[in-house]
Amino acid sequence: MIRKFFLLLTAVLMGLSATARERRNFDKGWRFILADSAQMAKADYNDNAWRVLDVPHDWAREGDFYVGNPSGAGGGALPGGIGWYRKHFTLDQAEKVFIEFDGVYMNSTVWVNGQKVGFRPYGYSSFEYDITPYVRQGDNVVAVRVSGRQCGGSEGR
Repeated sequence: MIRKFFLLLTAVLMGLSATARERRNFDKGWRFILADSAQMAKADYNDNAWRVLDVPHDWAREGDFYVGNPSGAGGGALPGGIGWYRKHFTLDQAEKVFIEFDGVYMNSTVWVNGQKVGFRPYGYSSFEYDITPYVRQGDNVVAVRVSGRQCGGSEGR
C-alpha cells in the first residue's frame, strides 16, 4: 500500500442561534512543518516560520523515493516521519463548533488552543470532533500531529 499523508478538513460552525448554521472551509492557509515537539501543540507556539500551504497535502510525495526511507518498500519507499499542521481562526461567537476531517493519514492527534481533543489511528476514513469546550471568542488555533509511522496506536497519546 502506498502511504499517503494528507489532511483535509472542514469546520462546521453552529451559529448564534439553534437554527442558524454556518460551514467554513478550512482548506486554505494551514501552516506545516516536518518535525516533532510537544511544544507545537500549545496555543501560543510561534509557527510563523512554518511553510504555509493548503490541504489536502501529502508531504511524503514531495520527497524522494528511496528504499532506505523509514516506510521501506512496503510503504512505497517514500519518506515518512512526523508532521504538524496548524490553523489559526477567529470566532465572533458560537454555541456549537465541530471540526470535520475527511481523512488524515495516519495516527493523528488534534489539539485546540493547546488542549488535546482526540487521537485517531486510522487514515482513510472521515471523522469529526465537537470542539465547543475548547474554543473561545476571538483567536483560536487547531494543531494536528500526524505520524506516518506504523504503530500500535500509542503515538500522539
